[in-house]
Amino acid sequence: MNLTEILRLALDSLKANKLRSGLTMLGISVGVFSVIGVMTVITALRGSIETSLNVLGANSFQFMKYPAIGSNDARQRFANRRDVDYAQAARFKELMGETAQVGLALRRGGRVASYLDRRTNPNVMIGGADENFLSARNFDLAAGRNLGPDDVEFGRAVVLLGDELTKKLFINENPLGRMVRIDGQTYTVVGLLAHKGSSFGQSMDNFAVVPITQFLETYGRAGRSIAINVQSASQAELAATQEVAVGTMRLVRGLEPEDPNDFEVFTNDSLIEAFNGIASVVAIGAFVISAIALLASGVGVMNIMLVSVTERTKEIGIRKSIGARKQNILSQFLIEAVVLSLAGGLAGIVVGVVGGNIGASLLNATAVIPWGWVATGMLVCSGIGIGFGYYPAWKAASLDPIEALRYE
Repeated sequence: MNLTEILRLALDSLKANKLRSGLTMLGISVGVFSVIGVMTVITALRGSIETSLNVLGANSFQFMKYPAIGSNDARQRFANRRDVDYAQAARFKELMGETAQVGLALRRGGRVASYLDRRTNPNVMIGGADENFLSARNFDLAAGRNLGPDDVEFGRAVVLLGDELTKKLFINENPLGRMVRIDGQTYTVVGLLAHKGSSFGQSMDNFAVVPITQFLETYGRAGRSIAINVQSASQAELAATQEVAVGTMRLVRGLEPEDPNDFEVFTNDSLIEAFNGIASVVAIGAFVISAIALLASGVGVMNIMLVSVTERTKEIGIRKSIGARKQNILSQFLIEAVVLSLAGGLAGIVVGVVGGNIGASLLNATAVIPWGWVATGMLVCSGIGIGFGYYPAWKAASLDPIEALRYE
């Protein structure tokens, strides 16, 4: 018997027991889907991580009260830290002088902006910043001017509008010089920000920026912790600048030499590293769950193949009596087990990739196919078919033809 004939017989046997074969493949599909779906999401996010997490300007790092990426438990753990207030931030900026460019920023979400009879939904993000906002946050100016030092010093009621917010409020009209209202406060539009896109489902264009002093005047200073962005002159000077900045920050915060830092320092690289750490934990969890599911599925494959051998004992005896060799029987049953596993694995991969990309699209990540994990999934499914199908196949191939023919 050639391989084609053996394959045809194996497929015919599976077709004859559609429900049983389908349930076995479903078990394998669930195991493969769990890991492929998660890895598709992670791969998609990693593919766009440079843009999604590139929230700081080049050669920059930032001081904050809380970790940039963390759980609710982490925020609760650091809730008792002192806020970085405006006096400390301004003092830090003064002490750094010409050593680096220092930017200050605050933000608040869920605001409503209006112009004439046009109003936005209560989802506008408003930020308070100084004159270094554009470079600190990696924004570009599309028209008008940036906030100036005088705007910050005198707390002027001026505003920069994000691209999406501009399009919502102004239709066929130049926004520069117009008056908009945000939370009841009137601001003069002095600049328009270029399109920024979104990061993890949050628009970076539905955004307004006012001088930080005006922000604090409007929303109050209590409970406000300022984010301080520090930009070194070059990548080569980044480490040295960070060392000086940490020392200056400790001085401003009044820490003794033996006291630990009561603030967080992060860069774009540390953001990416933190994300990769979270992604690795999620991937390990998905892999463990998938391994358990696939182990159970492998047992199911062995069970169904043993049942199949028992049901077809007489058929095996007839085939052996007319010349089928032990190797032919072994190959047929192994092929059946492998086809079951691969078919289930392929279904799990397809659903996992589609489901994973749907999840990734919700985070505005580009759709991907994790070819490495797809290949791994197919190899694992082949291994399950061979590993768990070998004993039933060996048992079928080892049957005595005389005893098999007598079987009822």
